[in-house]
Amino acid sequence: MKEGITSRVARLVSASVHGVVDRMEQLAPEAMMEQTIREIEAAIDEVRAELGRVVASHHLTQRRLEEERQKYARLGEQAALAVAEQRDDLASAAIARQMDIEVQLPVLERAIAEQAARGQELEGYVVALRAKQREMREELNQFRAARAAAPGGSGETAMAGVSQQVERANSAFERAMGVAGATPGAEPAQAAKLAELEELARQNRIRERLAALKAGSGQ
Repeated sequence: MKEGITSRVARLVSASVHGVVDRMEQLAPEAMMEQTIREIEAAIDEVRAELGRVVASHHLTQRRLEEERQKYARLGEQAALAVAEQRDDLASAAIARQMDIEVQLPVLERAIAEQAARGQELEGYVVALRAKQREMREELNQFRAARAAAPGGSGETAMAGVSQQVERANSAFERAMGVAGATPGAEPAQAAKLAELEELARQNRIRERLAALKAGSGQ
C-alpha cells in the first residue's frame, strides 16, 4: 500500500531528527545529511503536487455548488409555471428534482470546507519541511566547519555538536506532525426497508409541496 503524504512527512521529519545521528557512527555523516536533505526536497515536491490537486478540486466543487444553487432556483420557477398551466405532473417532477438538490447541497458545502482545511494542512507541511531543510543545511555547514577545525580533521567533535542541535529541534517537529485517524460509520441494519420508507416519505413531501405551491398560486 502506498504511503500517505501525512505519514510520509511525519516519518521523514522523524527520521531526519533521530535516524541521521544514530547512523553517523556506521555511515559517512556528511553523505547522510545530504541524503536527508534530498529526501526532504522530494517530500516537498510530493506535498506541493497534492496541494495543487486539492486546490483544483476545491475550485471544481465550488463551481458545482453554484451550478446546483442556480438549478434549484430555475426549478422553482418552472414548478410555479407548471402549476399555473395546471400541469401537476411537471410541477411534481420539478419539486422532486429540487429535493434531490437539497440533500446534495450540504454535502458539497462540507466537501468545500474539508478541501479548504486540507489545503491549509498541506501548506503547513510545506512550511515545516522547508524549515527542516534549512535546519539540516545549517547543520551540514556547521558539521563541515567543525570537522575542518578539529585536530586531524576528525568528525567526532562535529557529530557531537550536530547531535545536540538535532535533539533541540526534535520536540518542535514532533508537535507539528501527527496522523489523524478516521472512524467509519455503521451500515443500517434494515437498509432495504429503510430505503423504501424514505421513498414513501419523499413522495409525501412532494405532494405536500405541490399542494403548498398550488395554494400559494390561488388554485
